[in-house]
Amino acid sequence: MVCTGIMGIKAVFLGEIPLSMKSIIAFLSFFILSAFTFAQQITCSPADKKAFENKTVEIDGLLEDDFGKTMVAIGKTFKGTPYAAKTLEIGETESLVVNLHGLDCTTFVENVLAFSSLLRDGKSDFDSFTKTLENIRYKDGKLDGYGSRLHYFSEWISNNEKKGLVKEITSEIGGVEIEKEINFMGTHRDLYPFLKDDSNFDKIIETERELAKRKFCYLPQDQIEANEHLINTGDIIALATSINGLDVTHTGLATREKDGRIHLLHASTGSMEVEVSKLPLVDYLKGIKSNIGIMVARPL
Repeated sequence: MVCTGIMGIKAVFLGEIPLSMKSIIAFLSFFILSAFTFAQQITCSPADKKAFENKTVEIDGLLEDDFGKTMVAIGKTFKGTPYAAKTLEIGETESLVVNLHGLDCTTFVENVLAFSSLLRDGKSDFDSFTKTLENIRYKDGKLDGYGSRLHYFSEWISNNEKKGLVKEITSEIGGVEIEKEINFMGTHRDLYPFLKDDSNFDKIIETERELAKRKFCYLPQDQIEANEHLINTGDIIALATSINGLDVTHTGLATREKDGRIHLLHASTGSMEVEVSKLPLVDYLKGIKSNIGIMVARPL
């Protein structure tokens, strides 16, 4: 279902005009509605629209002076939400998917950041939410097809830093630079249904060429514990990987728990739901064979 805000208006006005005009205005209304739908490109079920409304009520009162603490407070309201893969791979063309009933690691972070930003700005309307989510999820804040989505999380961080939404702090907390070719999507085209389209594939290749010009910075796994005190609650943690062609395999939020250690608040593929890792981040990462360390971005 595509969520739009003018369907009710259309129904009211058509009932108040002469029948001779109804067919003309019905056609024009359909045309306008279709154009509006295309411009917005929002995919949202009635259940998720209701979930949005419920969430705005649930998070009321969670605003903290520290934005990172606001992020974690809101993030924890999603605990128990099922993990769901490929929630954005819907339909034949790219749309802004609003899905609050199933989250993957990236959509969890995106939705938490969107709700936190709305709460800070004193907004709770659906239109503001979708505009904020689009700004976070897409290159330069504009949905312009599949290739405009920030697929690689290192690019997600750098592009959202450009927008002023986060600050990449990996280098400030002991991170080191390495040269790594990021080209997994381009070299595994068959894994991505949208890449059957040549124009989508060409845009991904273009993105990978741009990423090849950048340095890749991460905090090595064996240095995280010594620098853990520099990580704040609410920081976005991205798990860097040794897998060829990939920058990041997972992401979540840092949360300092009662044991005084940083844990990971994330949509887990282990428990298949949003949870706080039972182990501190340092120990959690040791159980991931391909992990080489982390990237860290601070929400602003």
